[in-house]
Amino acid sequence: MARIDYFDDPDAPMPTSIVIAASAFVRDQSGGLLMIRRTDNGLHALPGGRHELGETMTETAIRETVEETGMTIEVTGLIGIYSNPRHVIGFTDGEVRQEFSICFRARPVAGQLRTSDESSEVRWIAPDELGDLRVHPSIRLRIDHGLSERADPFYT
Repeated sequence: MARIDYFDDPDAPMPTSIVIAASAFVRDQSGGLLMIRRTDNGLHALPGGRHELGETMTETAIRETVEETGMTIEVTGLIGIYSNPRHVIGFTDGEVRQEFSICFRARPVAGQLRTSDESSEVRWIAPDELGDLRVHPSIRLRIDHGLSERADPFYT
């Protein structure tokens, strides 16, 4: 299902639902950041997705990372909580979501990189390469917050 992210767009459609999600800011031993290229919009992003009933938010981040990248992770901290009502996501089926997303700091513990139905590319990105990637502003904000290594979580 294709999607369009609207950010601070006065012409954005009104949300029809709110979705709880989690993402993972995962760095390897050399400082590379685990990123995917999304199949639904072609943008680079942190792995993550929708929270499912019966799991904790950290379990959501772990499950989504394995599903999208092949990597098992350990959550080690909290980057921030993101709930900007000026960021909505429109889908081809007519749903327009306002996302409530928690971004966790994590480290890889097992696995090998692989793609999935949701990721056409999975790789470790050096921080100095991040500026060359097409990344939505809401994800760029999470990356910037993660790279800042601030002790207190961010929240919007």
